[in-house]
Amino acid sequence: MSFALYRRPGGVVFLDDDPDYLEMLAQVMPLDWYVRLFLRPVACIESLLEEPARWEADAWRQQEIINRWREGESLIPQILKYWRDDGTARFALTQVCVVDYSMPAMSGLRVLSELTGWSGSRVLLTGRADEQLAVSAFNRNLIEQFIPKQAPDIRLRLTNAIQGLLHLADARHEQTWRATLSREQHELLCSPPVAQALESLALQQGWIERVAIGAPFGVLALDNKGRASWLQLEPAANLPELAEMAESQGWDAPTVQDVRAGKKLIDLDLQLALGAVHKSQPRQAFTIAAEPAPLHGAIFAIHESFCPGFMAGHERFIATHGDRDVQD
Repeated sequence: MSFALYRRPGGVVFLDDDPDYLEMLAQVMPLDWYVRLFLRPVACIESLLEEPARWEADAWRQQEIINRWREGESLIPQILKYWRDDGTARFALTQVCVVDYSMPAMSGLRVLSELTGWSGSRVLLTGRADEQLAVSAFNRNLIEQFIPKQAPDIRLRLTNAIQGLLHLADARHEQTWRATLSREQHELLCSPPVAQALESLALQQGWIERVAIGAPFGVLALDNKGRASWLQLEPAANLPELAEMAESQGWDAPTVQDVRAGKKLIDLDLQLALGAVHKSQPRQAFTIAAEPAPLHGAIFAIHESFCPGFMAGHERFIATHGDRDVQD
């Protein structure tokens, strides 16, 4: 297990020729998912094939952040600006497509084969007679999952399968943001104890989108209301240097000692990135993980003037795109 460097919510598309089944899915899928429902294969295919160009444009905007960073621009304000400028457009990009295998107009596998250029995850719903075909498709890497429609626990199995696919790290995003990390930082994030602790912390904090970066080392995150936070990460070996920086900035002796001991962290790099609007301050630190080497963290709120805000938050996006009407 490793910590995904970039994660955000995405859409889920269902295609089935049974309107009642689609209505059932609309009712039982988690309310914080962006769900679209299609009856006709052609409409579904056309909709998904509109997305690759948008995926490409979004990926390029992220790559441009890295390019400017290499030329000397700070990462944190660039990422925050990317979120503000994008609004909610990225949340509408479909990450998972769930297709019924047996449809009169076109088989589910035929539909998926038509999605050239669309790089999301694919799930096939099968009947009893279709399972061998689904196994073959899975073995040929044409689909990520197949689930029998007649399974008694279909709701749970389908929800869990989709949730797992939504949490998969995107290889292109991982490559983009990996460039900001040192080898030692990347090894820490790939360590199972650290990765699991960070995933638990993200869930506890309600972070729905996040970027892990190495300059400075930490995680920039958004909650569903468009509020941003900074998780500062400090390996124990870096604490003496941070304490010296705090002392040079005029912090009192007890605070400097707390930093040296890993009891508090000061967001000096965050202030440097955001300027005078952000006032550096000590925050209670906690141990992320003790292995493979002690890693300390502290969470700092980002001033609202830098945040996307509620109008560009995922909660509002779902509220305005959550009708889940079946598209004929």
